Amino acid sequence: MAEPDHPGYSPADLQRWAPEPPKTHGRTAFARDRARLLHSSALRRLAAKTQVVGPGTDDFTRNRLTHSLEVAQVGRELGAALGCDPDVVDTACLAHDLGHPPFGHNGERALAAIARDIGGFEGNAQTLRLLTRLEPKTVADDGRPVGLNLTRASLDAATKYPWAPGDAPRPTAKFGVYADDLEVFAWLRDGAPAHRPCVEAQVMDFADDVAYSVHDVEDAVVAGHVRLQWLAQDETRQRVAAITRDWYLPDVGDDEVADALQRLAALPFWAAERPGEVFGGRRHLAALKDMTSQLIGRFAGAAQAATRAAHGDGPITRYAADVVVPEQTVLEVAVLKGVAATFVMSTQERQPFYARQRELLSELLEALLRSAPEDLEPPFREDHEAAADDAARLRVVVDQVASLTDVSAVAWHARLRA
Repeated sequence: MAEPDHPGYSPADLQRWAPEPPKTHGRTAFARDRARLLHSSALRRLAAKTQVVGPGTDDFTRNRLTHSLEVAQVGRELGAALGCDPDVVDTACLAHDLGHPPFGHNGERALAAIARDIGGFEGNAQTLRLLTRLEPKTVADDGRPVGLNLTRASLDAATKYPWAPGDAPRPTAKFGVYADDLEVFAWLRDGAPAHRPCVEAQVMDFADDVAYSVHDVEDAVVAGHVRLQWLAQDETRQRVAAITRDWYLPDVGDDEVADALQRLAALPFWAAERPGEVFGGRRHLAALKDMTSQLIGRFAGAAQAATRAAHGDGPITRYAADVVVPEQTVLEVAVLKGVAATFVMSTQERQPFYARQRELLSELLEALLRSAPEDLEPPFREDHEAAADDAARLRVVVDQVASLTDVSAVAWHARLRA
């Protein structure tokens, strides 16, 4: 059976890092990419990795896997509306958090400090490493592991920060590739404009922002960390505005941030509790769920309309155009992230807990450095034995620790430090 058409994509976009024989069934190359991601162990592990609150704390709060599924839903629909191949966007969205270590961004900071002298640690660069090297799916003819061996278009769509450390086009600690993965990075970026994410990666990035801005607030409300009516108070709005500017929008004034919050709170579907309504009751939860749906539609619809207004009605793929997000939408998304940051991530009572998580990962990594390769899982044991020097061996141990879930990191630490 002939390979199905891929409108808007060239034969080069369909190429894989390691050539594979033609398939006999009728799925597109991009549909196969999505299937490989869905069946990967790296995706399954996200179910036990922190999103905002640690997994297992209650039956409602999202984890990295449920977050990734929600990002994929938002991204797939927006991408399809713009003319992107929906499977390419879906794959990128499902993959976007694969590289996160135990304990989310807190764990990322711990591993970045430990790996400072070998090129650092960055969740997005670790995602590329998983997709192209670490995830066991495909081995090239010469024996080298090539991860899931996705198409060039799907790998590029999963690359949010298409540059190496020190090569960023703007001041940022973010980067998308480690030095020893530059060969495959150069291949997947062949012909791409320097530093510019493809439109599918831009859709993924925006879908991620939308999903976690809305859903983190929903989780925070249900967990009792915040009540939406508190945001009507001037003092509370000022706190949220300060955190929003500090964490997300340093170049925007407090008044603009406060106005965005006031604009959201004035929406008819804003789910502040009504008189006589039971907090956490069915009516309240239904109103909260309706609010999340309406906000996602508001944000995605604004980006779709603005992008179409700028670039017309034709299909938009790869580097044909950029996603346009109106400034009002940027502010509203950021202020929702600021609400979650104010009432969950930045609270003083959680700081000792975060410090202990970083300490645990540091101690675990030091223990594995002493005992490696014996205590490493078999794939990482092979990598360690093949490593040429101490820097390469440290990278292998970092790969092993990053692969663990929150629960397994705690268990490994208890076993190796006993």
